[in-house]
Amino acid sequence: MFKRIRQTLPVALYNLVVHGFGWLAMAFLVAPIAIALIMSLTAGQTLRFPPQGLSLRWYAALLDPVRSATEQTAALNSLEIAVLAVFGSFLIAAPAAIGITRLRRRRALVVEPMLLAPLVLPSLVYGLAALVVANAIGLRPSFWLTVIGHIVVFGPLMYRATAAIAQNLDPSLAEASATMGASAFTTLRRVILPLLVPGIMAGGFLVFIESLDNVSVSLFLADPKTTVLPLRMFALIEESLDVRVAAMSGVLIAVTLAGLVLGRRVLMVSRSQS
Repeated sequence: MFKRIRQTLPVALYNLVVHGFGWLAMAFLVAPIAIALIMSLTAGQTLRFPPQGLSLRWYAALLDPVRSATEQTAALNSLEIAVLAVFGSFLIAAPAAIGITRLRRRRALVVEPMLLAPLVLPSLVYGLAALVVANAIGLRPSFWLTVIGHIVVFGPLMYRATAAIAQNLDPSLAEASATMGASAFTTLRRVILPLLVPGIMAGGFLVFIESLDNVSVSLFLADPKTTVLPLRMFALIEESLDVRVAAMSGVLIAVTLAGLVLGRRVLMVSRSQS
């Protein structure tokens, strides 16, 4: 009997540690999201849990062009900045990922940390430093300066995701394309980039979400006309604990989930075609 207990005890401890703490971690991550969604559906006038009835009134308030004009402008600004940050990160990160894989290992070990440095540096410190440098060269906080800041800070995310795929590419594919008469640009467009789609999609999603939700970089580099959604949400919380903040959080959660589902389907299609 005791021998059987000793044999089953390691299995029980494994299940307790892995499954038990795993579920606790999932609950810790998911519970705040669920609570935020439930609070956004309140029929009351204040943020509280549990909500006073269920209603979509605060989501409808976000669509009101008069009451939520500032919030709608902030959302559009954040969306434009995020899309431009993804595009700019792609133009820089994809060629960098391809180039790093063609460098010798010693050179790659020198160049790659420089590309990943913005991930290590706190974004708040970078935002302040970027503002000081911009003022020194005569630039003022603006929409485009914010876009550049987001590309610098979050572009390494796309580089890292793309580089993980580029490192596993077979060099003979590019050689075979060149042997068949394709130019370097044609090889890049028809052979290499399609193979990098999973990394580009993953990196683009990370850049989009981080840019959409960023506070620290936008706080220093955005001008008063470039109101972004996270800063507007903070202002509403400081002013009046407006319930629309919970509705905005619900919209951001829905956008994130939709992006995850869409990205997964795109990756599945690309894998089935490859």
